[in-house]
Amino acid sequence: MKSGILKTILLRFFSSLLTLFLLISFLFVLIRLSPGNPTDKYISAKLGSELSDKIFEKFSLNQPIADQYFAFVTNVFKGDLGISYNYRQPVFEIIWEYFSFTLVFAITSIILQIGMSIWLSVWVIKWRSKLLDNFISNSAILVYSIPAFVLGVALIYIFSVEWNLFPISGLHSLDFENFSFFGKVIDTLHHLFLPLITLTAAGVAMFYKYTKDSMDEVLSQTFITNLVSSGLESNSILKKHVIPNSLRPIISVAGVELGILLGGTLITEVIFSLPGMGRLTIDSILSRDYPLVIGCVFTAGAVMIIANFLADIFKLKLDKRLLKGILN
Repeated sequence: MKSGILKTILLRFFSSLLTLFLLISFLFVLIRLSPGNPTDKYISAKLGSELSDKIFEKFSLNQPIADQYFAFVTNVFKGDLGISYNYRQPVFEIIWEYFSFTLVFAITSIILQIGMSIWLSVWVIKWRSKLLDNFISNSAILVYSIPAFVLGVALIYIFSVEWNLFPISGLHSLDFENFSFFGKVIDTLHHLFLPLITLTAAGVAMFYKYTKDSMDEVLSQTFITNLVSSGLESNSILKKHVIPNSLRPIISVAGVELGILLGGTLITEVIFSLPGMGRLTIDSILSRDYPLVIGCVFTAGAVMIIANFLADIFKLKLDKRLLKGILN
């Protein structure tokens, strides 16, 4: 069995590596198809043929297309994503600076999404009320269907403009540096309260539907009926058998959801002016900073691939019956 697991992990690893390679190739094609060239950024009265040649040489545009492709792939795998036009810094350094916030923001959100959805599903199952179940299921569909920008703007209008309870935007207050350690923590949480609701609400609704349906399926199986007949307490059945057997679809969705969140919580970060990957991506597109755009897209794709790979490995650890499915 161990050799089978190792074979599965290696297959998934090389499959992820191939997907990453295809993503990099796709980015190279997009760059070559995009209008203009790097000299467009330096258009001025001083731009002559000599400077133009230097810029072409700097970006290896005077090389054959095959050499350009090889150099591009090699540099990306080495972590060299070029120099940002606007920041005048390596793209990797800029992305890491913004990605660190998105990493914490996204992981906090995914923990809240999964935790709240499981708690809500267990609570509904314990009540065993059809009316309550229908109400929460319909509410979940309603919340999921609300676009993030609508929810974010509505929260800002109600809680910031009308009631003045939370800041409209930003991560810290102006006098943040004068606060004590706990004061800084509270101030940051105060600023992140509305963004977290905006980012988490749809996820809770989605995970709730998956979790509840999975729990209903497990509860309808014969072994649960046998456990109930044997006199085992309902709480014990729920904790030891129903919840663990209901996690498989949640982990599958969590891998995709975490990849999306890490790739850039775009809308939420733009609405609340937060310093993350989503805002960086929008700014780089609007300013036509092509190296940074490529870096942001590559990072978003790479984290999606890695998140799915880790989710598959975790599922494999949780349920070895998936071995055959992943191999196929």
